[in-house]
Amino acid sequence: KYTRFSISYYWINSLDQKTSIYSRLENVVIPSGEENKTAALSYDYRIMPLENTSSTGTYYCKVIWNDIEKMGKGVFVLIRDTGYINTSYGWEILVTLTVLLAVLSITATALLLWKRK
Repeated sequence: KYTRFSISYYWINSLDQKTSIYSRLENVVIPSGEENKTAALSYDYRIMPLENTSSTGTYYCKVIWNDIEKMGKGVFVLIRDTGYINTSYGWEILVTLTVLLAVLSITATALLLWKRK
């Protein structure tokens, strides 16, 4: 009953539009003596190439047996243009803030010592 099943790959874009990528029908032969045992089979499918940024979305795999449907949790893929530069300034902000606090601390200490005299 479970030796024939279909595998399909699809993705859902940011507008919740579902696009089918690939599907195939599988017929697994069970060796003698292996009946009524749980088996795990791995199926890989490589999506190449992802041409442009409109291919960004969540990619899914779905397996359908006679009356059972199982779907993966999905993998989110973010596609950027060639030459994209990440504009994260977190490290620079941290260094600037640290230097500013150090200068203010030294200045405050110097003023306190100067007032004492």
